[in-house]
Amino acid sequence: VQLQASGGGLVQPGGSLRLSCAASKNIDDYIIGWFRRAPGKEREGVSFIAPTHDGTHFSDSVKGRFTISGDSAKNTVYLQMRNLQPEDTAVYYCAATSWAWIRNTVALDTLLPASLYDYWGQGTLVTVSS
Repeated sequence: VQLQASGGGLVQPGGSLRLSCAASKNIDDYIIGWFRRAPGKEREGVSFIAPTHDGTHFSDSVKGRFTISGDSAKNTVYLQMRNLQPEDTAVYYCAATSWAWIRNTVALDTLLPASLYDYWGQGTLVTVSS
């Protein structure tokens, strides 16, 4: 599957952005995750959504501010980001891994590590600054 992330930009602290991850195949066959890499920092898992769309997880740093949703008709996953802060500044990547494989491999009760994702989008830059 090919992934295309978009929606990044410059936003003031407290503002909102919605990132999109458009997939070339049916998103119901994959878990779609979001990661970010801030300048000078390691890549960090942000969220993922399972194909049933009721299986979602978030990192503690974004919980309560970010939501994730999927539109199967458009094969697109959205990351809605609210109350953005300067520490959210990063390149955001979406990634995918096979639902059929992952659900029989690991427990889905926490964020999945990047190593379990096989497909990656190109990243979109989010800058939070006044």
